[in-house]
Amino acid sequence: MRPFLIALLAFSAVAGPAAAETRYLAYDASDRVTQAMTRGITLEADRGLFGAMSVRRIISTSNRGSADIRRGGPDAVRRALPAGSRETAVYTITPEGGGRGLSRALCPGADEAWMVIGRVRLARPLTVHAVGRWPDGGYRHCVELSYNWRGEWAMPPVTAPGDAAPTP
Repeated sequence: MRPFLIALLAFSAVAGPAAAETRYLAYDASDRVTQAMTRGITLEADRGLFGAMSVRRIISTSNRGSADIRRGGPDAVRRALPAGSRETAVYTITPEGGGRGLSRALCPGADEAWMVIGRVRLARPLTVHAVGRWPDGGYRHCVELSYNWRGEWAMPPVTAPGDAAPTP
């Protein structure tokens, strides 16, 4: 059994990054609070070997803004969520690019902001929480955003150098 586990771990370490594929998943705002923030979002996500989605960028579909996010953050972020919240994936909003603007929009007055996202699944609604850290060092829940599934963006086929362009 042990050799099998070692082989499986070795395979997943090598095949994991190679098997990842980038997906673009679109969502529409489903309530008034979310509509006040944005009409909708598109998530740039990597789908791993076993189908799990990891988000790396959030794109506003109405304001043409985007921000890179990376998985991870302090445990205090999850503790700041409202009682009964089922979302667990903490993402740090990077301050570069549109990240600073996104943080300010989600948590006005906070020094830093994080997003806590529910499990990303195709054709399912999505809940996103924003949590900020204030100058006093406290972590506070800022807003809960609710989205309905809209669809997945289809990417054009990639042609290799030297391949003929498709004919109509």
